[in-house]
Amino acid sequence: MKTKSPLNKLLSDNRGKGLFRVDNNDAQDEATVWLYDMIVSDSYWGGVSAIDFAKQMTAVDAKTIHLRINSPGGEVFAGQAMAQIIREHAAKIIAHIDGYAASAASWVALAADEVIISTGGMIMIHNANTIAYGNARDLQDTAALLEKIDGILVATYAEATGQDPQQIAEWMAAETWFTAEEAVQKKFADRIATDSVSAQNNVIQWNLTAWTNAPVTNHPSSRKSVPLDHLRRRLRLAEAQNA
Repeated sequence: MKTKSPLNKLLSDNRGKGLFRVDNNDAQDEATVWLYDMIVSDSYWGGVSAIDFAKQMTAVDAKTIHLRINSPGGEVFAGQAMAQIIREHAAKIIAHIDGYAASAASWVALAADEVIISTGGMIMIHNANTIAYGNARDLQDTAALLEKIDGILVATYAEATGQDPQQIAEWMAAETWFTAEEAVQKKFADRIATDSVSAQNNVIQWNLTAWTNAPVTNHPSSRKSVPLDHLRRRLRLAEAQNA
C-alpha cells in the first residue's frame, strides 16, 4: 500500500533543486520565465505555487514571453490555475520544454501559444492520483473526484492536440512519456528546437522515481543531480552568449 503520494515524494526527493525567476529583455520587448521546479498549491515546502506564478506573470508587460520548462510535475489544480493565467495573458507566450513537462507541467505547456521541445525533452501525461483514507463512502467520493479530474484532463489534452479522447485516456492510464519526436507527431508540441539554448539550460536532473514509467537514465542511481549554484552559472553563461 502506498503511504506517500507521488506529489509528496517528488517534493521530498527534489527539494532545493528548482529554479523559478523572470528575466526581462526590455530592448527586445521580451521576457523569459524559468519554470524549473515542481508545481504546487503552496510553496512552503518548496516548488512553485500558482500564486507565485500569477504574481510574476501578471507583472510582465513584454509582448513576448518565453516560458522555459523543466518540471517533473505537481498538483493538478495549481497547474490548471497556471494554465489559465497563460491563456489570459496579453503577451504571446512560447513554451520551451527544455527538459521535462511531466504531469501538471504538460498542462501548463499546452496552454501556451506555441510549444517548442528540445531534442532530449519529454512530455508525460497520466491519470490523477492521490492518497485516500476513511470509510467506504469517503473512498467512493475520492474515486469519483479523480474520475472527474481525469475527464477534464482528457478533454483539455484532446482539444489542445486534436487527438481522439479515447486515445488520450489510454495514454493517461498508461502514464505515457513522449519523446520530442513523438510529442510533435502527436501534436503535444509544435516543433523541435533548433537552437542550443535549451540544451545549455537543461541541467537539472530530477529524481523521477515517484513516477512508474519515468526514464531510467534520470533515476538517482544512474545520474547525479546538478547543484543549483551550477545551474545559475550555466544560466548566466547562456545569457552572455545570447546578449
